[in-house]
Amino acid sequence: MPNPKITFIGAGSTVFMKNIVGDVLQRPALADARIALMDINPQRLEESAVIAGKLVQTLGTKATIETFADQRRALEGADFVVVCFQIGGYDPCTITDFEVPKRFGLRQTIADTLGIGGIMRGIRTVPHLWSICEDMLAVCPEAIMLQYVNPMAINTWAIAAKYPSIKQVGLCHSVQGTAYELARDLEIDPATLRYRAAGINHMAFYLNFEQRLPDGTYRNLYPDLVAAYRSGKAPKPSHWNSRQNNTVRYEMLTRLGYFVTESSEHFAEYVPWFIKEGRDDLIEKFSIPLDEYPKRCIEQIARWKEEAERYKTANTVEIRESHEYASEIMNSRWTGAPSVIYGNVRNDGLITSLPDGCAVEVPCLVDHNGIQPTYVGALPPQLTALIRTNINVQELTVQALLTENREHIYHAAMMDPHTGAELDLDQIWTLVDDLLAAHDAWLPEWARVGAKIAAE
Repeated sequence: MPNPKITFIGAGSTVFMKNIVGDVLQRPALADARIALMDINPQRLEESAVIAGKLVQTLGTKATIETFADQRRALEGADFVVVCFQIGGYDPCTITDFEVPKRFGLRQTIADTLGIGGIMRGIRTVPHLWSICEDMLAVCPEAIMLQYVNPMAINTWAIAAKYPSIKQVGLCHSVQGTAYELARDLEIDPATLRYRAAGINHMAFYLNFEQRLPDGTYRNLYPDLVAAYRSGKAPKPSHWNSRQNNTVRYEMLTRLGYFVTESSEHFAEYVPWFIKEGRDDLIEKFSIPLDEYPKRCIEQIARWKEEAERYKTANTVEIRESHEYASEIMNSRWTGAPSVIYGNVRNDGLITSLPDGCAVEVPCLVDHNGIQPTYVGALPPQLTALIRTNINVQELTVQALLTENREHIYHAAMMDPHTGAELDLDQIWTLVDDLLAAHDAWLPEWARVGAKIAAE
């Protein structure tokens, strides 16, 4: 059987590339893969190539590593395309997404999925994803795109709408990651968990969350989670980030009856109830880390500089299995060995209470036939209602991109739950104006300030 070709677009995301390549090379069917790394940053691309080469050396496989500055050449003959870039990076685009809204009193925590930051990131990002789709249709039309880019739901929706023949799945680690966190809070073995989740990316919920008992029966863990929260035993302090706390999610469990699969710092900015100007009491009560993502970016950049120097002189690289789905999908597609993952896909009647065509996160079977999403049906009405508030923003952003209508960017901002709760209409319009002007060089032509002036 030939070795698969795996192309990374945005391979300069070196830590992420290292985790995925490390996972891939530990699977016998993938160990001798041809790995193509592509990035527009020559220095980061070189660093990634060095580390990938040392992963091969450490594991003793026959995998080959090639680097490319040209996207289409990197994609030629690919079986899998891993996409992991951030258009505009931390500096200047992430800084802009936080600092401009701050002038209006609009505070954010992560700003990469929804809210005004997520809208702007979607407008910047989707055109580049579409360019990958164009190249894939030309040189690797049967490849599967494993899309790790935020805003995940907007991206997945926009790709499916414009390039329906592209085999794609949006991937996140929130479902499996949260399950481990909750097992830790309850002090039980995560291997004994059984759960089923569904919704949209960063707002999927565990429809059931159970533990397998020694006699083979299962018990519902939701009463234990509520009791642990009300007694102060949960959430436990984060083991990786002292600023992170799951109080928001536990509070929402008591209000909705279901636990959401993305972190509290994310969830707090998707709804209108937790971040409010002049309400420091809420910020303190729910431990909401304002401006969290820029802090992480600064820490990650500093940490990577140290790691990069160490990797350059090391003969081998430490390899740990990640919790990402990428290598599992590749292995199942390549060998036929079935697996189940959580993926973001087009809603073709999968969740019947959400609009057809939107991007939903559901369990998916993977085997020789590729990624096969499973039917969920209707969500509980309170979850459906909450999720729709986020889908409204996603849909308007996608419509702005598909129709090249700048007005829909303003409409998306109007409908955002957090933005609408804080700002009036004139403030929202001015904020969008200011953000479009600040991001001008990173935007598609139709969204730039000059396009507005020409239209007037």
